Amino acid sequence: MKQLLFIFTLLFSITFANAQGCSDAGICSIGHAFDDTKKEHKNSIDVAAIYGIGEADVTYISPYITYTRMINDRIALSTKVTFSTANGSFGTRATFGDAYLIGNYTFAEKNNRQWSTLVGWKFPFTTSNLKINEYSLPLDYQASLGTFDLFLGTNFKYHKWDFNAAVQIPVFNNNKNSYFSEYSGTTDFQSTNLFQRKSDALLRATHTLSANKKFTFKLNILFIYHLGEDSYENIFGQRQTIENSDGLTINGNLLTSYKLDDKNSIELSLATPFVVREVRPDGLTRGFVLGLQYKIVF
Repeated sequence: MKQLLFIFTLLFSITFANAQGCSDAGICSIGHAFDDTKKEHKNSIDVAAIYGIGEADVTYISPYITYTRMINDRIALSTKVTFSTANGSFGTRATFGDAYLIGNYTFAEKNNRQWSTLVGWKFPFTTSNLKINEYSLPLDYQASLGTFDLFLGTNFKYHKWDFNAAVQIPVFNNNKNSYFSEYSGTTDFQSTNLFQRKSDALLRATHTLSANKKFTFKLNILFIYHLGEDSYENIFGQRQTIENSDGLTINGNLLTSYKLDDKNSIELSLATPFVVREVRPDGLTRGFVLGLQYKIVF
């Protein structure tokens, strides 16, 4: 238990001492789709809120709700709806973000080893061009990237370890953002007019520790690689590549779950980046993320 407290304190101190940014276009959070809903309970509902601090002191409150249904012992379907409120020097805007539909197939466990696979879609509620007082906003203020994305993933479970890999592929781009930094009076944000984003690949390792029957701790390390340089249409109507917008992000994450009873639990999550891409025009930068989730199974 002392070791866990040390890890928690270390992660927390790193969060405030060296926060730079982290990127999650959805590929990080779909990892929960690999979590097991107890076989005796066919349904689960998660209600959560996430607080984050982004670039240029933009702050976020992002609630979401997830419903998961166990079709049988092998197949589970999960739906998720997100909402986001962003506040900063441009003002405050709040709107629905994306909807997710995720399917998970779990293979039979053998010798404490178990595989599962995942396929899913992300559907945007906006075209990523919300405005305040008719002024275009950078992607940091948008609740969605405006892309229809495909998720493919797999998970390997061995004792108290989980290893998963996933890709997120923008299949259809409906981003109609019209923000130009040249006209904004600030250089805090990259121009993202008619933004086009490349795919992401993720590798994650998770170690689960059970302190007792009530408390469970999960330590995560996530490697997210942005597979290409993003682009936008400049003021001359020409598509321009955003240099150094590809590359690696490494995030650390600690989840603490407390079991209220056999059907109800709460979870506290804390995340921070250790390595970030040099340029992050997608508005997903977070120097610090704190989440609180309530879960009920039935």
